[in-house]
Amino acid sequence: MRRLLAVYATLTCLTAGLAGAQQSLADAAQRARGAWLAHDAAGLIGSSNSIVLQIPGADPSSALGAAQATELLRRYLRTAEERGVEVRAAREVEVGRGLVELERRYVVVGTTDVRRETLFLGLRRGEHGWVLVELHSAP
Repeated sequence: MRRLLAVYATLTCLTAGLAGAQQSLADAAQRARGAWLAHDAAGLIGSSNSIVLQIPGADPSSALGAAQATELLRRYLRTAEERGVEVRAAREVEVGRGLVELERRYVVVGTTDVRRETLFLGLRRGEHGWVLVELHSAP
């Protein structure tokens, strides 16, 4: 079942893309959720040119290029198996700037203890939809 969900989420991300022609911030939030569930770092980064990442293993002091951010996310996600990702909030905090809050439940590979993490995604409305510009994690 989990594998089926991951395949569905991957297909959803590949056909729509985070920075595709979303109608709303809620659509972008659902696409980000699907990309995270599928561990699709490239789908999550989308068409972003630079991203500020605050996740374990990334230097939060400067923005990263898309390729570097994608690789750091891949490494971070590789150590976990998702048990669930829920959109907790998606709101436009000012014109053209959005905030998405995801709650993640996962296990570290080789263990059974379920952990929780809150992910905060900062998005900017671009010419072709919402674009990820920041990703922060909190235990």
